[in-house]
Amino acid sequence: MAAPSGDAAPQAVQAAPAASSPAAAQAAGPTAAAGASDARVVGTAPAVAAGQSPAVGQSPAATDPAAAPDARVLAATTPPPEQARAIGQAFAQRFPGIQVDAVRLTPMAGIFEVQVGLDLVYTDAQVDYVLQGALIDAKARRDLTAERLEILQQVAFDSLPLDRAIRQVKGTGARQMAVFEDPNCGYCKQLHQTLENIDDVTVYTFLYPILSPDSSTKARDIWCAQDPAATWKNWMVRGQLPAAADCATPIQDNLALGRQLNVRGTPALFFADGSRVNGALPLDALQQKLDQQKAG
Repeated sequence: MAAPSGDAAPQAVQAAPAASSPAAAQAAGPTAAAGASDARVVGTAPAVAAGQSPAVGQSPAATDPAAAPDARVLAATTPPPEQARAIGQAFAQRFPGIQVDAVRLTPMAGIFEVQVGLDLVYTDAQVDYVLQGALIDAKARRDLTAERLEILQQVAFDSLPLDRAIRQVKGTGARQMAVFEDPNCGYCKQLHQTLENIDDVTVYTFLYPILSPDSSTKARDIWCAQDPAATWKNWMVRGQLPAAADCATPIQDNLALGRQLNVRGTPALFFADGSRVNGALPLDALQQKLDQQKAG
């Protein structure tokens, strides 16, 4: 399958499949920023400012239906409360300022999964050692870390504030997707060229200007246009510059929402089943994802 792609803001750090936040980087040491991004997310680089919590790498299961989460991942259990509490406290002592959100057992005896935001690291019961990276089931050839991250990244589609998005309907509009986009994002424009060949879909675009100051100006002009949907399409597909306009916009709210959802590059795609893809998908892959959303 062709690799999804995306645009990044300047002075950002390349996404890693796990433990890529500043907190996890502190826990993992100086090598944290050196992790390779998922092979299916080539070109999808970060786009948030330093100090914001970036998203974790894209799970293979997000673009490959065959890569469904392992049952052991779905059924992951927590250790006894006193042990989980002790690990969390030891972690906090080793790495002051890091908030542990959850501690879980792993299939490896004596190794625990520690969740910090939407990042994962692994440790022993005494937190004498901390591991950053993918936990692989070598027997089944499964990336258990990626599968867990996919679960953690899921977003209920009906929880998105769609009234703050530009709505575009094609055909029946039965299938739905939401996209965080920057007006100057080349891969977002590539996505819109792909959408020209897809029917029966409703696309909600959250204007997410993160690439340059000019992005904010264009986003404002597009949102404040008499017909935002048509103006957006004319710019993204035909290159017609939007006329200057001014009004109250939800752009700052969208930026806050994106940080909350760990959107760190554009485009970021959210689907009705709660899954997400970081980067533009080729036609066949996007069609496949949308076909899975018919119930939504």
